[in-house]
Amino acid sequence: MAKLLVSSSSCCNCFCRQNRTSTTSISTTYFFLNSKKNNNKKKSLKSSSRRSMMHPRHRGAALNNNSNNDDTDAQKHADENGYPHLIVFDLDACFWNQEMYQLYDICESKDNIVDEKTNTVVGAVSGRTVIRMHEGSRKALTEYYEGKYPGARLATASSADTPLAVKIGQSALRNLEIAPGVSAASVFAIGWEKEFDGNMQIGRTPPLSANKAQTHFPILRKFTNIEYHKMLFFDDCNWGDHCAAVESQCVEPKAGLGPAIQRTPRGLGVKEWETALAKYKARHEQYFQK
Repeated sequence: MAKLLVSSSSCCNCFCRQNRTSTTSISTTYFFLNSKKNNNKKKSLKSSSRRSMMHPRHRGAALNNNSNNDDTDAQKHADENGYPHLIVFDLDACFWNQEMYQLYDICESKDNIVDEKTNTVVGAVSGRTVIRMHEGSRKALTEYYEGKYPGARLATASSADTPLAVKIGQSALRNLEIAPGVSAASVFAIGWEKEFDGNMQIGRTPPLSANKAQTHFPILRKFTNIEYHKMLFFDDCNWGDHCAAVESQCVEPKAGLGPAIQRTPRGLGVKEWETALAKYKARHEQYFQK
């Protein structure tokens, strides 16, 4: 049974999710007559479970992401609309409100904080600390999930201090939601091949390091095959100006530009999200649209 959390950081509209089950009874005769049909139906439901969690406008990308033609079409859509091909988020103090190195417990679903009005997990709990997405992060993932940015994909570049911090961050992504049953982790996976995690660069254990310009972004460039100047990067920059380092050091030779950047010293707000998209589009139109 889920446990109720009472915390100063919890709101009165939140409660802990409880599993609900239902049963359906059928006659023995009907079961035997339809056993084969039911088995086939179960197989069909199992195979479509991944798609059922996705917004309809993203299903094609998930099903056909092995096709070079689909990748080309996606990139064309992004370029035509002035969207980044890859939107990269720092996590701690940028995407969400906490620093993972200060926490010690893996987030578990039984402790989740759920908004009563939307039935959505808005808080993942580590010990007595509640991890929440900033409003700009929630808006970004929600709009992306709804198909507002065709051709774009998502990634992370986080230099979490310890292996435990990495695991806590990963568990938070699995638990936090932007809609009922739609985790942040599942939204980051949209558009990539199944089981691919090259877009999720979290930590500083080799081959990663504390220097995102030297490790995280070159690895993202290699694994995603997306050029630097077609990336948009968000970072709080409170522990060093990662944005400036990435912008100046990760430069695409032919374009002569690095990723577009947006600093979020108070966390990713709606204003920062919208400003960054506008800046990227303006730069794209200036340099690349005839």
